[in-house]
Amino acid sequence: MEDKRKLPTLKYDYLGMDCKSLKQSLANRMEFSAGKDLYTATPRDWYHISSWVIRDRLIERWMETMRTYYQQDSKRVYYLSLEFMIGRTLTNSALNLGIQGEFAKALNEIGVDLEETQEMESDAALGNGGLGRLAACFLDSMASLGLPGYGYGIRYEYGMFNQRIENGYQIEHPENWLRYGNPWEFPRAEVIYSVKFNGRVLSFPDESGEMHHRWVDSDDVMAMAYDTPIPGYGATTVNNMRLWSAKSSRDFDLKYFNEGNYIKAVEDKNESENLSKVLYPDDTTEMGRELRLKQQYFFVSASLQDVLFRHQKHHDSFDQLPDKVAIQLNDTHPVLAIPELMRILMDCHNLTWERAWTITTGTFAYTNHTLLPEALESWPVAVIEKILPRHMQIIYEINHRFLDEVMHRHPGDFELLRRMSLIDESSGKRVRMAYLAVVGSHKVNGVAALHTQLMKSSIFADFDRFYPGKIINMTNGITPRRWLNQANPDLSQLISSKIGEGWITDLFELKKLTPLAEEREFRQSFRQIKHGNKVKLAALIKKTLDIDVNPNSMFDIHVKRMHEYKRQLLNVLHVVTLYNRIRSNPESNITPRTIIFAGKAAPGYYLAKLIIKLINDVASIVNKDPAIGGKLKVVFLPNYNVSLAEKIVPACDLSEQISTAGTEASGTGNMKFALNGALTIGTLDGANVEIQEEVGEENIFIFGMTTPEVEERKRNGYNPWECYHGNADLKTVLDMIGSGYFSPAELNRYRPIIDTLTHHGDRYMVLADYPAYVARQEDVAALYQDQESWSRKAILNTANMGKFSSDRTISEYAKQIWETKPVKTLIKNEKKRSR
Repeated sequence: MEDKRKLPTLKYDYLGMDCKSLKQSLANRMEFSAGKDLYTATPRDWYHISSWVIRDRLIERWMETMRTYYQQDSKRVYYLSLEFMIGRTLTNSALNLGIQGEFAKALNEIGVDLEETQEMESDAALGNGGLGRLAACFLDSMASLGLPGYGYGIRYEYGMFNQRIENGYQIEHPENWLRYGNPWEFPRAEVIYSVKFNGRVLSFPDESGEMHHRWVDSDDVMAMAYDTPIPGYGATTVNNMRLWSAKSSRDFDLKYFNEGNYIKAVEDKNESENLSKVLYPDDTTEMGRELRLKQQYFFVSASLQDVLFRHQKHHDSFDQLPDKVAIQLNDTHPVLAIPELMRILMDCHNLTWERAWTITTGTFAYTNHTLLPEALESWPVAVIEKILPRHMQIIYEINHRFLDEVMHRHPGDFELLRRMSLIDESSGKRVRMAYLAVVGSHKVNGVAALHTQLMKSSIFADFDRFYPGKIINMTNGITPRRWLNQANPDLSQLISSKIGEGWITDLFELKKLTPLAEEREFRQSFRQIKHGNKVKLAALIKKTLDIDVNPNSMFDIHVKRMHEYKRQLLNVLHVVTLYNRIRSNPESNITPRTIIFAGKAAPGYYLAKLIIKLINDVASIVNKDPAIGGKLKVVFLPNYNVSLAEKIVPACDLSEQISTAGTEASGTGNMKFALNGALTIGTLDGANVEIQEEVGEENIFIFGMTTPEVEERKRNGYNPWECYHGNADLKTVLDMIGSGYFSPAELNRYRPIIDTLTHHGDRYMVLADYPAYVARQEDVAALYQDQESWSRKAILNTANMGKFSSDRTISEYAKQIWETKPVKTLIKNEKKRSR
């Protein structure tokens, strides 16, 4: 219950937002926090000093926001995600506070360059791909909309890895993003929870014969909180992201230390703290798989203990939990939260199963992000029984009660029971985490209209029939604050000069750009900004790779996680096709292209890493061939992250979104590129379908098979050899790659790729879609030569991106799933401070 003690009143020295006040704060922080002066402060010092100055102003609003939530007893949203790709924070926070200009001026008067200062910030290594970037966009939107939202995750010490390209190969290096400290976080040593592993379950009846369970003889790890303020636009609301760091329950064993066995003395400490060391440890070993499971449970257990502690401070019954708390599970990684909440309610607070289950299902909702069967997490029962013995008991009971329901409604249908069971017994007993999420949540959502439709007709078809209305669609979105206002300031200024700044918080305002697409002067201004962004990216490519690229060429960009279904390989086949055409007819009127790849492959994903090597080998040959005459360049930019994306996205002419139809859940890169005036070449997959609906068929380059056509071709016995023998260009390209044309030092280097595309069945239909892709690329090239028409279509893409704001997405979550409303935070003395 709430602490009613009377606290003394403190007066705060609220900080000014003008240049003079900011300059004074910089001077104070330089001397009193950094312990430096103008002569000794380094660029890194200035980054930390600048961060503290901005952070101080966020804290005022952060405290007011948190107090408002408590005073109004607001229903809170807790977003549980194993990834949060928040990128850099300095610029984003200054923009959201509305002081970017004044802050740059203050630094300039001291003799410090803001751009140089910003470059000292490391990306927060808290994610790898779209899952984490989506989570970061959602936190931004919750704060911008004034929704009481919290992010919960893990404070990875090393992130996934730092990707370097050495001799064309991806080499993984530790991503030590915390090496110089993180000025944005607040360690909360007092917020610490015990998380149990291993041990055994003690079961015993009470006086009435009711069975009780206690988890005993466990190995305990401590979870310590680190808080980061998340400002919304205008910074009226500043929400919280709380990340957990693993701490040992004891630092070292003094007995071993005194005996001189120093390694043994800290063994327990090191093993415990490994839990938050690395994002996605390699799961090709049993130890790596166990560490992943422990990571997932570690962060959900700590988060739930924290959520319930906060709830109990102000409410005397857990029955109120679904009315005051909404927990969103971002993919299957946090799904252990379902049996964990059941365990806490039953074992720690003595609630009955029925009461605990009503609370649990009323609190959780689950977002699915994949249709690929191998990406739907499942865990061996034996592993869960060993690491989380009580949870396995609870999962068995959930499954037993659920299958009883199924049996009562479909008596005698044992095949249905087998299909819907939370335990897959087809090849050893495994827990189907996605099924557990569906059964234990009150709502389940897909992330694009097509994705949700396919969820209902494929992986969750039985569940959709059993729970009609439970599965709904929430098309993903991106935050325009980061992906246009921050990433593309010149275009943002042009747009605001024509239609005002309302688009920053209401992206549908961009619709007002539609008539401007017909104005030659606006098209020219739009085109000049794109060219300026391409010049900047060309300079980055030269600095990073020492490759000269022509900003007047088409920047054809394919940046995303390396995976076969994303079909970077299809793009490479087109690159080689272009190369052959230019070589065979150097005088032809071929549109010059710079084809840019970026993305990380999972360390254990051999074929994806080989595709990276292929891209670099092709680039090496193409870029040095004098017969090409600069008409084609290929580059692979290493270590793709949010900050690099912010430089790539505004410079893109053509956005490659070419996954096999029916494999991409949504995609958000497609939205970022289109928002910044790129045209898309893509399949009818994920959110591409809805992007086409918004921008119009004439303003997007769609090609290839649809999802039903893919399925039909597979059913009819797809034979990739027919594609190989039936298309002379394709045969030539594959023969070149397979025979060692691009790898003369190792002729058979790419046989595994060729075998995957031919002998092993071409699972992702690369060869089947090749002719349509190449033909559509010819349409792209022809249009690019008509720059006025291209610019018109590019503007119409930007103008019709309103639907794809994460503000719209989060508003729909709030209404249809979370049932929560915005809370207005009043910042005291705001007028006084702004003077």
